[in-house]
Amino acid sequence: MRRTVALLVVGLTSDLIGDDTPHLRAFAARGGLRPLRTVLPAVTCSVHATFTTGLLPRDHGAVANGWLFRDTSEVRLWQQSNHLVAGEKIWDAARREDPSFTCAQLFWWYNMYSGADFTVTPRPMYPADGRKVPDVYTQPMPLRDELNAKLGTFPLFNYWGPRADITTSRWIADCTMHVYDTRHPSLTLVYLPHLDYNLQRLGPGDPKLATDLRAIDAICGELIEHAEKDGARVVVLSEYGITKVSGPVHINRVLREAGLIETRAELGRDMLDAGASEAFAMADHQIAHVYVKRPERVAEVKALLERIDGVETVLDEAGKRAHGLDHARSGELVAISAADRWFTYYYWLDDDRAPDYARTVDIHRKPGYDPVELFMDPAIRFPMLKVGGILAKRKLLNSRALLDVIPLDASLVKGSHGRLTDDPAQGPVFISGDPALVPPGEVAATDVKALLLQQLFDRAGSAQHEMARVR
Repeated sequence: MRRTVALLVVGLTSDLIGDDTPHLRAFAARGGLRPLRTVLPAVTCSVHATFTTGLLPRDHGAVANGWLFRDTSEVRLWQQSNHLVAGEKIWDAARREDPSFTCAQLFWWYNMYSGADFTVTPRPMYPADGRKVPDVYTQPMPLRDELNAKLGTFPLFNYWGPRADITTSRWIADCTMHVYDTRHPSLTLVYLPHLDYNLQRLGPGDPKLATDLRAIDAICGELIEHAEKDGARVVVLSEYGITKVSGPVHINRVLREAGLIETRAELGRDMLDAGASEAFAMADHQIAHVYVKRPERVAEVKALLERIDGVETVLDEAGKRAHGLDHARSGELVAISAADRWFTYYYWLDDDRAPDYARTVDIHRKPGYDPVELFMDPAIRFPMLKVGGILAKRKLLNSRALLDVIPLDASLVKGSHGRLTDDPAQGPVFISGDPALVPPGEVAATDVKALLLQQLFDRAGSAQHEMARVR
């Protein structure tokens, strides 16, 4: 068995590898780079589940970054339990072949209770006083205190939100080297999120991205060197490519104007009542799961969605089946945006009645993904002064003052993902440092599990043959 490290570099595409990424360019040149055919939806949770199981969303069940939990009529995003993902995981397949195998799952999603030997994932503390305290969840539990002592507290507020930057990828890289050196895992799965931020804020092609590319390339170079000097193999891959967008599609506002969405007035604000709504959309980047309460209204809702400007297609049962999305967690319909558009979760018709969480970073209460959380409201004249004042009020007065600094202007977002890209050069990649283990053509996301097992066990042959072995 040969130790292997898989670096998942979010948003990395072949057209981003060049002068600003000398380490990645050199790594691809001496090994090999292949386009990666991802799954629909091309979003974090769905693709990570496919990478670790070799299955499509119809089989593993991660149909997006979240979905409607039908038994409670609640939308939940960014759940972390691996029990939500069906299918044999890569660590179970490898351990079945060699009981001495161990795996470190570092920030790949569905990290909790996964069966991997060593895991680290963001897990803030939420005390009853309303604070959000940065923290991580680890297995084994003592690893958390060990990392805090060595690296300091995980920089949660640099992981997502207006302050998101290279700081978290740096922390994750240092965490990776510590776990790699002290636990000696056979397979190390590493998630490096940095490119995700400004690719969404600025859009691909913005000259300011050169700084981001150089920063993440330096970290990748350091991790590649650290692993290879120990004789390990390295794979670099990504789960999606981010493409330029020109504006949002407010899919829920259309449904509301059609009388299909039900809201409940709470303290003068409109709160979505998913269980009472005839139809609503769980928006996730460029796809939206549309849940329709009554089967007899599905055709009516589909016709309405197809008339919305910016909607490319609407998948019904046959369409979902063709794309591997025919799972009970999926909406009765799945809308896909045009290439240059994306879906908001916004369901209110008057910003004065927007829910209080809309202007905050609150990934668990919003009934859909909100990339506008990456921006500070430009209408705030002195944003850091406002933030400081709110935090001081919370601390000195034990107040639950709302950190309402996020704008409601979805036009700020310049990059998105979720649909399958039209140009393979703008899609994800699979790069192996060992040219003997580079597949001959395009890599399917469902083949990644098998290809990593090939790296581990020195087996030649196609990924299809490997998949047959591990099933």
